[in-house]
Amino acid sequence: MTSSVNLSSWVQTCSIFNHACRSRSPPLNHHYPFYIDPLKKKQEISQSKNRRICISAILTKQQEAIQDEEKQSPSFDFKAYMFQKANSINQALDAAVSLRDPEKIHESMRYSLLAGGKRVRPVLCIAACELVGGLQSMAMPAACAIEMIHTMSLIHDDLPCMDNDDLRRGKPTNHKAFGEDVAVLAGDALLAFAFEHIAVSTTNVAPARVVRAIGELAKSIGTEGLVAGQVVDINSEGLRDVGLEHLEFIHVHKTAALLEGSVVLGTILGGGNNEEVENLRKFARNIGLLFQVVDDILDVTKSSHELGKTAGKDLVADKVTYPKLLGVEKSREFAENLRFEAEQMLVGFDQNRAAPLLALANYIAHRQN
Repeated sequence: MTSSVNLSSWVQTCSIFNHACRSRSPPLNHHYPFYIDPLKKKQEISQSKNRRICISAILTKQQEAIQDEEKQSPSFDFKAYMFQKANSINQALDAAVSLRDPEKIHESMRYSLLAGGKRVRPVLCIAACELVGGLQSMAMPAACAIEMIHTMSLIHDDLPCMDNDDLRRGKPTNHKAFGEDVAVLAGDALLAFAFEHIAVSTTNVAPARVVRAIGELAKSIGTEGLVAGQVVDINSEGLRDVGLEHLEFIHVHKTAALLEGSVVLGTILGGGNNEEVENLRKFARNIGLLFQVVDDILDVTKSSHELGKTAGKDLVADKVTYPKLLGVEKSREFAENLRFEAEQMLVGFDQNRAAPLLALANYIAHRQN
């Protein structure tokens, strides 16, 4: 039986999540922005269903399995869904970034863009669009743009001046294959083309929604998003007094912001109203932070072969991570609370349409690489 954890100290130290996202929407919770007492929440839900369920704050593995079975539709095949969506996204990316002159730069762009990957961000974009009644075709250009930007961030993150990594998705990093100069330019080209692709290729969507989506995407990767997190992350290496609040700021911006952008873009382009946009924004923030907590855990518990990238690099770089501050088990418990809170943001939606997002939240929580 997994022991429950007193999270009261986290309540006081993690308030930066609220401040970091203030310009985007109201905080998730005025006391603790991404944590709601699971016992209280689940009792409320069970009472509404005239059922009595006793669930501890930290679920056991057996309880998790039962809960997942109850929440997911028996007819929903997550693996098939991911395969179909990833295949469509890969085809769209291949067509969007074709091999043309100047050949070397396009080879470099395609090398990283088409190197595989789970395509979580573009799938989130499409799933959110379909959840609010939109079509995949309405969100596909944005989904591809998000993956282009994500790939840019990986190319630049691997550079010697950043994380100095040699392996990405089981292959040599872009600068190892094409040189640092071309890698920098390939990332720049992907970033620029991402915005062009949304503006030019999005169809059957009102222009005002396209403009709003472009603005959201720009915000998620600039000094209110990815760049802010990356800069603070770099400046934090080797520091001894980094706490949970500081760590959370890094990951809310560096990792969660682009996942949030993925979901929000899909919701906007699919025709979602403001309430739906904000509920799904909160869902995305939780799974965004969840993604990073799990990533930190995998970095210290899996091998490079299992991950497809260099394992233990955060430890070598003396970076502050959730396992370093909390330990592996408490980090896992924290991740479970984030997953539960994310799922609560989907309660008001059609549950058949929400099944992909529920499954994606579970996948992010339990992924092995």
